[in-house]
Amino acid sequence: MTPIPTGQAPGPTEPRILTFRPRRGRVTPRQQRALDLLWSSYGAEVTAGALDVEALYRRRAPLVLEIGFGMGEATAALAQAEPERDLLAVDVHTPGVGSLLHQLSDRALTNVRVMVGDALDVLHDMLPPASLDEIRVFFPDPWPKARHHKRRLVGPAFAALVGSRLRPGGRLHCATDWAHYARQMLEVVAAEPTLVNTHGGFAPRPAWRPVTRFEQRGLARGHEVFDVIARRPGAHPASAARTAARRELGELPYGSG
Repeated sequence: MTPIPTGQAPGPTEPRILTFRPRRGRVTPRQQRALDLLWSSYGAEVTAGALDVEALYRRRAPLVLEIGFGMGEATAALAQAEPERDLLAVDVHTPGVGSLLHQLSDRALTNVRVMVGDALDVLHDMLPPASLDEIRVFFPDPWPKARHHKRRLVGPAFAALVGSRLRPGGRLHCATDWAHYARQMLEVVAAEPTLVNTHGGFAPRPAWRPVTRFEQRGLARGHEVFDVIARRPGAHPASAARTAARRELGELPYGSG
């Protein structure tokens, strides 16, 4: 994986720094059944080649990339609320993958595909420039120890890659309950010329964003939750601009209206 803080892609001999912590967890029988029976319907492989999005979803629609989805509750809920958008959910936690697959089947959703692997590889190798309507990074690993800050996902190189993959007007939405990481997110967005912070600071918590398990844990510890929302500049018709403003105020989820 690319080292994030430097803003530079690694050379062929440079070590790759993981920005996620591989988590071991027991796969329940229900999750295993979902993995066995539903992967062929919802799963997609991480490869080095470009992703044929229209073939994968069997339609043309705005595409959202979610990096890390935990146990998938928020992912499934947002996908159900936004049937006009397609969602690509990427994670490495096997129990969470099984959980999400089960929820997608229970809700009979057809607008979600799931990948297991490094989301940076997907973003860099499989998705072309200006291809994404939104990128969501909800409660990424905070790597709280100072010596591990280099492993944080949201850094300069990530922001530059995000800016290149978003369409004009597309959005990056991050959320964290770690104040130091939240300030880093603000600094990274402010320094990236292809992104504009839509609020000039932290965004009000959108009412439409479901509370994730990681968020619940943070709140239980007394942590404050921070949302950072940025967009890639681009012209919008007046009606789309009004809809975007309502989304930013939390009146609408992204993709509605």
